[in-house]
Amino acid sequence: MPSMQIDSLLETCIRQGASDLHLHVGRPPTLRLMGRLRPLKTKVLEPEDTMELMKAITPERAQQELQEQGGTDFGFEFGGGRFRTAVFHQKGNISLSLRLIPQKLLSFEQIGLPDIVKSLCRRPRGLFLVTGPTGSGKTTTMASMVDYINDNFDRHIITIEDPIEYFHQHKKSMVNQREVGVDVPSFSEALRRSLRMDPDVILVGELRDLETIEAALRAAETGHLVFGTLHTTNAQGTVTRIVDQFPVNQQEQIRIQLASVMIGVICQALIPRTDARGMVAAFEFMLVNNAIANLIRENKVFRIPSSIQTGKKYGMRLLDEHLLELYTKGIISGQDAIDRSQSPSEMMAKVQDVELPPEALE
Repeated sequence: MPSMQIDSLLETCIRQGASDLHLHVGRPPTLRLMGRLRPLKTKVLEPEDTMELMKAITPERAQQELQEQGGTDFGFEFGGGRFRTAVFHQKGNISLSLRLIPQKLLSFEQIGLPDIVKSLCRRPRGLFLVTGPTGSGKTTTMASMVDYINDNFDRHIITIEDPIEYFHQHKKSMVNQREVGVDVPSFSEALRRSLRMDPDVILVGELRDLETIEAALRAAETGHLVFGTLHTTNAQGTVTRIVDQFPVNQQEQIRIQLASVMIGVICQALIPRTDARGMVAAFEFMLVNNAIANLIRENKVFRIPSSIQTGKKYGMRLLDEHLLELYTKGIISGQDAIDRSQSPSEMMAKVQDVELPPEALE
């Protein structure tokens, strides 16, 4: 039975601690373990296999969307775990990519976030962005921030997600989670409506278009703490990406608005550990102090990296600094440090100059 087959694949994914399960025609089911793709020793999937596997887990609504638009996303529970699923057409066949969402929310210490992030989570208003490529742990970091607020403060938290990944219980705060396509038609519409629901904190799963970014800026400006994600790899690029979404004649005004509402940016990457014990996060962290707010306002974002370097006492650091630190401690390989860095040639020179501790060479 296909349902038995999908059950055993999902169980294998959970049991082996994989982050993703890929089901594509012409290849055996494949897990992503510690950032690397590992095919299972089973049969190569045929078109009818992926079709049956898709039907076994995909709700009717999502199957209709797949037919009409060529792709769909949804989440579902299985075996005490939760999977975020993307189903799509390719070469006329069905493909599935399933992300296993860890059930345990991590503390700031476990993730490795700077202490000052806690004080940003106390703020009554502002825009706090978590950025990085797909699969870099942005959702986990934001879920940890929501959980910290939920544990410590009496706030009304509204999350807007596509799909919902981590489930939050009401604790000291109230948490209402809305799923795009199920509870509300779009991120921008959900953001607009949420302002009528007396929120203190709003989490936006993805700032994916101009309308959503506008609504998020407005929400932060009108006295709400707004968390959001973008697919950018450094703090300077994050500011540029937001401003560039707007027509040229609005960009000066947006820079002024962004300088007044943005409170922090975390850019992260997930890297396999050399001891094969999972992944470690590397961060760039920018706290928007007066100096950085002025750089944003005056369109001098090219000077942001040097301001981050001088802001170490606030917990600020550049991604490349953290990568080098992780390599020097023997936690990640030199090649991974180079591959993930903003300046690979500079990182290569620094890596070659580092003398590793004896235990890192074993």
